[in-house]
Amino acid sequence: MHPALAGFSAPAAEWFNTTFGEPTPPQIHGWPKIAAGDHTLILAPTGSGKTLSAFFWGLNQLTAGPPPEDKNHRTRILYISPLRALAVDIEKNLRGPLQGIRLAAERLGEPFYEPYVAIRTGDTTTEERRKLAQQPPDLLITTPESLYLMLTSKIRETLAGVETIIIDEIHALAATKRGAHMSVSLERLERVTDNPPQRIGLSATQRPLEEIARFLGGHHPDRSTRPVTIVDTGLRKPLDIEVIVPVDDMARLGEVITDEPVSGPAAAGPVRRSIWPAMHPRLLELIQEHRSTIVFVNARRLAERLATRLNELAAEGENRSAEAEGRPPSPDQALVKAHHGSLSREQRLLIEDELKRGTLKGLVATSSLELGIDMGAVDLVVQVESPGAVSRGLQRIGRAGHQVGAPSVGKFFPKHRSDLVEAAVVVDRMKKGLIEETRYPRNPLDVLAQQIVAACALDDWPVDDLLTLMRGSANFAELSDEAFSNVLDLLAGRYPSDEFSELRPRLNWDRVEGIVRGRPGAQRLAVTSGGTIPDRGLYGVFLPDGTRVGELDEEMVYESRAGETFLLGASTWRIEDITHERVVVTPAPGQPGKMPFWHGDGPGRPLELGRAMGAFMRETVAMDPKAAYEKLRTDHDLDHLAATNLIAYLDDQEEATGKIPSDRTIIVERFRDEIGDWRVCILSPFGAQVHAPWGMALQHRLAEELGWDVELMWSDDGIVVRLPEAVDHLPVEELMIDPDDLDEL
Repeated sequence: MHPALAGFSAPAAEWFNTTFGEPTPPQIHGWPKIAAGDHTLILAPTGSGKTLSAFFWGLNQLTAGPPPEDKNHRTRILYISPLRALAVDIEKNLRGPLQGIRLAAERLGEPFYEPYVAIRTGDTTTEERRKLAQQPPDLLITTPESLYLMLTSKIRETLAGVETIIIDEIHALAATKRGAHMSVSLERLERVTDNPPQRIGLSATQRPLEEIARFLGGHHPDRSTRPVTIVDTGLRKPLDIEVIVPVDDMARLGEVITDEPVSGPAAAGPVRRSIWPAMHPRLLELIQEHRSTIVFVNARRLAERLATRLNELAAEGENRSAEAEGRPPSPDQALVKAHHGSLSREQRLLIEDELKRGTLKGLVATSSLELGIDMGAVDLVVQVESPGAVSRGLQRIGRAGHQVGAPSVGKFFPKHRSDLVEAAVVVDRMKKGLIEETRYPRNPLDVLAQQIVAACALDDWPVDDLLTLMRGSANFAELSDEAFSNVLDLLAGRYPSDEFSELRPRLNWDRVEGIVRGRPGAQRLAVTSGGTIPDRGLYGVFLPDGTRVGELDEEMVYESRAGETFLLGASTWRIEDITHERVVVTPAPGQPGKMPFWHGDGPGRPLELGRAMGAFMRETVAMDPKAAYEKLRTDHDLDHLAATNLIAYLDDQEEATGKIPSDRTIIVERFRDEIGDWRVCILSPFGAQVHAPWGMALQHRLAEELGWDVELMWSDDGIVVRLPEAVDHLPVEELMIDPDDLDEL
């Protein structure tokens, strides 16, 4: 038996040894630190057993002795998942170890105590939540938002005995305000528990580890950093990747087709060349050749559209349009289905089970399946268009071969030539393990205000203690006294102008005694407004009996009418009624339906990846074409057509503008659009996060210095400036921005 199993009970060690034989590196190095009670951050590749490395010691403790008699001390392990679907998956995967340990205990004649495992997420019914309050579980699986709700109610008393907190896929939380929200909740939890719980963080894609460790550990009341032990077993998993371009010349995409007869209504307008007629058959061929496939896309609309096309192609042998003339195959005949966060929990679970059972050959998914969900024996992952980040690519391709030691097989299908460049760079950096750096947000005051109201809703807080509580979170460790007092002023109704007089105070601040108290209704406000501010408005989609189907973008709902049909989850639904908060639908199998859409759907390119793209283009265009071709084929895993198209794209760009946009060069070009107006394009590889503030600065400069009221549109590849009128002279040199100044943006 391996020495790493020495501290475990006989049944637990027996089951593990019989089932797996040898522990993996994250288990060998992680178990001793976890057993010692250290706060621990584990970096390990996807499919390396890192989740079991966090859970197994706790399961060993739960099964070796009886639970506490006090129900408020029964919950000892708290697992926090960034996704509700991941929480459900973890609950399923715990059944195997628990059953195995129980059988081993029976064989060895050892005592075994069956732990009660439960889930509390936004999908948990009121009845199930009431049951959890009456009978707390030994191991509770939840999400950051549900933890916040528990801490803002009397149910928090059932968390007094929590000893271990496991945060899975911590990289998905650390860089967002959602992570800052969770970080404060962990500090509030420490005020509820008898002893400070041990914190364990897990992820396959996190860098730098020191930053994530600070986020995980937070700070002691004396403002010293809580020590976190880093277990770095981030050996790169074997990757078998290919970048595929199914057309000879991507430069012709978008051209009007004149050599083929036009079918359908003439009002449809000219038909343009598209990559999809060539891509769909290749995708279908790959799905049919493999046992189980996940096709990842970057937008929910594309997931719905692609799933419908593949099903039509498989059922009818041709590529037809569901909106215009096609009838989607019945659900029983579907080859693939769409899977994304706008589907209800019941729909997602049904689709996931169909894939695991082999009823479906594949799923077309967004980031809803990106994190560590065990989707069974997936042997291929297809990425349609670049994933937009190296970490995202590793997470997605890692879904294939999600077992210890198994290689991950992935195929990339870029949609256009700029996308091909990004895919080539992402693949090379994936192989080298060059994940983008994560930086947790500092002092997000909207999160601070919400957590202050939630903390004061049930208790009176001395101001100094409340400030110490907030500074325990790494996100607020640098919070100044002035900023904290200003937020308290805002919440207590001390506004800088009479214009804010209609706003209702949420707290009472006794400045003499230094005590902050919640006003009547503060708890209800905190519970009904939990979580960070959403980026978009969504309407729930429900059946007449109240069963949730999913959600739609508010603009699509505004454009829809009762009686219309639409696709969601590769199934057709008929709108029966639209209220102020929901869309009531009934199934319409076999009927054509329009595609749904959601705004703000695509991910932006990180600055770090943008710099790498710029360097790649600069270096590639300077190489001999034959050497560049060989490098693209070997180092970047491009197929023949992909390599030739990329080289041609860079040559065309250099011929058109004289230079290549790169990490050292930003190009400004001017041209007339289709209606004769001047447009200015600023070409750079640096990504949308830079372009937004950069574009607004440019817009302000044009308005201030030249008096132009311009329209801006920006994407990952550059900014388009539409001028209000034809301009004979444009002082381009005055508008140039040095790439070295991008860090300030």
